[in-house]
Order: sequence, then C-alpha cells, then structure tokens
Amino acid sequence: MEQDLPTWDDAEAAEAFNDHRRLLTSVAYRVLGRWSDAEDVVQDAWLRWSAADYASVEDPKAFLVTVTTRLAIDQLRKAQTRKESYVGPWLPEPVLTRDGADSAPDAADRVVLDDTVSLAMLLVMETLSPLERAVFVLREAFDYSFAEIAAMLDRTEAAVRQLLVRARAHVHDKRPRYPLDDVKRHGIAERFLAACVGGDVAPLLELLSPEVTVISDGGGVVTAATRPVVGLDHVARFLMGIATKYAKYIEDGVNIRIEISPAGVNGDPAIIAFADDKVLYVYSLDLAEDGRIRTVFAMANPEKLSGVRELEGDAG
Repeated sequence: MEQDLPTWDDAEAAEAFNDHRRLLTSVAYRVLGRWSDAEDVVQDAWLRWSAADYASVEDPKAFLVTVTTRLAIDQLRKAQTRKESYVGPWLPEPVLTRDGADSAPDAADRVVLDDTVSLAMLLVMETLSPLERAVFVLREAFDYSFAEIAAMLDRTEAAVRQLLVRARAHVHDKRPRYPLDDVKRHGIAERFLAACVGGDVAPLLELLSPEVTVISDGGGVVTAATRPVVGLDHVARFLMGIATKYAKYIEDGVNIRIEISPAGVNGDPAIIAFADDKVLYVYSLDLAEDGRIRTVFAMANPEKLSGVRELEGDAG
C-alpha cells in the first residue's frame, strides 16, 4: 500500500522547516566550523525546501539534512580556498552553547552540545577532507546509520565506512574529553581571570599545563598574535600583557566588562570581554583531564563573533 505523502500549504511547509532548523544549523556548523556560513547554508536549504515538490518528499527531515549537508560540503570546499590567504592562525567561530545561569542563552536555540562542537575538536576536524568531515559529523554527532549517510552523500555504504575509518584515525587520539562539571569549570575560569588581572604569575602558572598554547585569531582585522604562543613562561607573559592592555583601556575611559561562562562557548569554560558592551574578545579554555589549561583559544576577529553577539548589552 502506498504511503500518503504530505500535501502542505506554504505555512505548514515553513513550520516543518522550522521544526528542524536547530538540527540543520547544528549539522552545518560542525561541518563548516563557521557560524555565519552555517546560517547561510541553512538559509539556502530553506530556499531549496520552499521550492520543493512537497508531494514527492517522503521524509522531510531526511530531505532537509541531505540538502544542508551537501550545501555545507560545497561551502567548505570554497572556504578552504579562502583560508589559504587568511592572516595568522585560523580558528573556528565560537558559538554560545549553554551556561549554568538561568538567564543564559539556551542550548536549544544554538547547537546541540557534545564533544564534536568544542573548538579543539572543530580544529582537529579541519584536517579532514570535506567528505570525511561530513561523514564523521553525521555518524559521531548525530548517529545516522551508514545506509542513511550513504543516501545523503550519494555514496555506497562501503565508501562511507571507509571515509569514517579515515576520519576516526585522524581524530581518535586528539578527541577532547570533559571530565569536569560546570562548577569546577567555573572555578578554573575564575581563578584564571583573577590570576591574569592580579598580576601575580605564580597562581597563573599553577593553572597552566606544561605544554600550554595560546592560539589567537585576529584575521588581520584586529591586532593579535600571528603565531601560536607556546610554553608556560611565554604564555604567562602573553596573558599578563593582555591584562595590562585592558587596564589601559579602562584608564582611557573605555567601559570594559568581563563575563565568565563555565560551558557557554562551544561547551568549554570561557571568558568574554566586552568594550562598551560590544564583544571584544572570547577566550575559550581547553582543559586537560587533570583540570589544567592546555590551550587558550583567543578569538578577536570581529567578523567571527556573530555566534556570541547576543550577549551584547546584557547585564554583567
């Protein structure tokens, strides 16, 4: 017996799309590592959906995820070319995920939170080919079957399995883990901020992993370190220098506000600095399993801060 397919009007079709928007954005963001590009891809998926023959679509969710994934792969290939001329280190765009505070943005409005959305993992996934990355995301983050992924990417199941094996081989040993709860994360972020602002290097060194690294992304738009800063002493001096810079801003009459979010940026504890209520910097702290900070991801490029700008103007 043939299945009756939906006969929707435009309003019902829009509602069906919005029901899956969060999922589509989550898929696109993981494949791309770029929030603004993910939003563009989801908008393009909407255009494809609004022009579709609904009567021929058996599974709207599968249709939309397929369209979004293919658009994201195409966009990623274009972005890889653009990245070749990028000034300084390139980082994924940070995005709000969740926070312990009741008033914080809800994860349901952003991306589904798991370890594939951390900045560390997104950076590792940059080493994958677009197809490997899409397969890895669909399988690891969203648990699609090999048959479903094969249909989405127009590949055989055997090819999909091979792509996943290669992707896992790249990321397995580098996959971040999150052994700490939000209370402990918040405590580490508070101690980190206090140490930087206090000007005493000793407590800061206690928080840092021996192989700690700071990676700054200014994109040539604003001043930022053009190479990673590596090692305890170099990182400590670098962070103290940033704190001094903020003190100078305050002396010059700039309204500096700093917020701590235990797991609000890509699932990691983060420090968000505002200047006159505009996001100036996002410092995301990648923690080792012993709770020490192994990487500080410092995002300063204003063109890559759209995923955190909804905090602008909030009370401190």
